[in-house]
Amino acid sequence: MANHEAEEVVEIVESTVGMPQLDFSTFPNQIFWLVVSIVVLYFIVAKVALPRIGSVIEDRHNAVANDIEQAAEFRRKAEEAEAAYNAALTEARAQAMQIAGEAKAEIKADVDAAIAKAHAEISAKAAESAVRIDEIRASALKAIEEVAGVAAVDIVAAIMPSASDAKALKAAVAARLKG
Repeated sequence: MANHEAEEVVEIVESTVGMPQLDFSTFPNQIFWLVVSIVVLYFIVAKVALPRIGSVIEDRHNAVANDIEQAAEFRRKAEEAEAAYNAALTEARAQAMQIAGEAKAEIKADVDAAIAKAHAEISAKAAESAVRIDEIRASALKAIEEVAGVAAVDIVAAIMPSASDAKALKAAVAARLKG
């Protein structure tokens, strides 16, 4: 019986020795299932995975193209806004210069008017002052003439009491004062 068991062990070992993939008796079966597996895998990839991947790639491509179009539109709008800003800034500067020029001209006109008014007032006051000075001078000359006449009469009367013609002395003092 030991012999018989030994033969069974040898048969089991011989049938299990080596890799089953390299057993030539199972090659046609392995090739069949390989072809079936590849065809099934091909149909799964071709009908399910690739269309999904293609749609994702297409969506991504459309999104990128849309983003590029939006970026170009935003750039165009930004350039238009910048041009409008620069135009508004230039216009504002021109208006500011115009307003400053008008204000300067208005201020100059006001200053010129004030200067003319002050000059007229000064001229009027100078004329008044000249008239008053002339009046004061005339009054002072009259007072000097009177004082000089009285003083001359008093001096002549003190020096020569017999020759005291007051009218003649006053006339002589007046003639001498006039030049």
